[in-house]
Amino acid sequence: MANAEGDSQQQAPSVRSARGSSKQAVLGANPTVRQRELGIRLRELRNSVALTVEEAGTRMGCSAAKISRMETGARRASLRDVRELCAIYGITDAERVEELVALAGQAREPGWWSQYDEPLLSPYLGLEQEAAAITAYSMYVVPALLQTAEYARATIKSVERRIDPAVLDQRVEARLRRQELFARRTPPRYRALLDEAILRRPVGGAQVMGAQLGKILELAAAEKAAIQVIPFDVGVYASADSNFVLLEFGSGSPQPPVVFVEGLFSNRYQERRAEIERYREAIEYLRDAALSPRDSLSLIGEIKSMQQSHKSE
Repeated sequence: MANAEGDSQQQAPSVRSARGSSKQAVLGANPTVRQRELGIRLRELRNSVALTVEEAGTRMGCSAAKISRMETGARRASLRDVRELCAIYGITDAERVEELVALAGQAREPGWWSQYDEPLLSPYLGLEQEAAAITAYSMYVVPALLQTAEYARATIKSVERRIDPAVLDQRVEARLRRQELFARRTPPRYRALLDEAILRRPVGGAQVMGAQLGKILELAAAEKAAIQVIPFDVGVYASADSNFVLLEFGSGSPQPPVVFVEGLFSNRYQERRAEIERYREAIEYLRDAALSPRDSLSLIGEIKSMQQSHKSE
């Protein structure tokens, strides 16, 4: 599977139009997390009165699927939906109702990523921006948060060869903007587990690849990212997928851990406890197979030096 993390096939507006709409986005707002938090709280309220989703849907005059999608955060709840559900669940405390209504309002505010028209990645980008810890595994390409602009450009074009140049510029810009989370006062703990093939595959040519390896080394040296390479000599190793990202949130967050698996046409979100534990187990297997962070950086440095020497010949 060709994976370029974040390359949906829909045409997006130009970079200029995206930047022009930036004032419409609410700085610091995270509608994805607010929407999911609201869903969790609505499910807790329904369970507290021992109603099934079917019963709640019947009382509200809608389908059980609508109730379920609101609770999982897959559908935005309107302010009216929240007020009706509070009435159905017997919530009479006006302050509590307004708190939930406010959450619904925040969930409808645009995050900065909405400027880039990436509907397939929209939920993921909101979660990524809120995560306290991020663990990424990849077999084919450098994860998006570690990519240089030119490496990103090359990977996006490899997936969508007929992409409009303005759309390509916009997607590269969005990818680099995601990396601003490393500059926060308290950035997320980031770990990447990379197959050695990623380091040796000449994406975009020797110059692009050299700069990309240099960026990985710089992020590691600045302690922004912990990098471990799974070398060729370990042979076959176990992995749940060819790529995945485990997102974990702070102790005060209502959002449970999420595993994101990107596909060419669709993405998967794994959130059940058993699923998360399976991926945690896979991460432990991958870490056991990988070189230590120090040895991994030495290998990356060696590969970078080899590529530079071949370029000069």
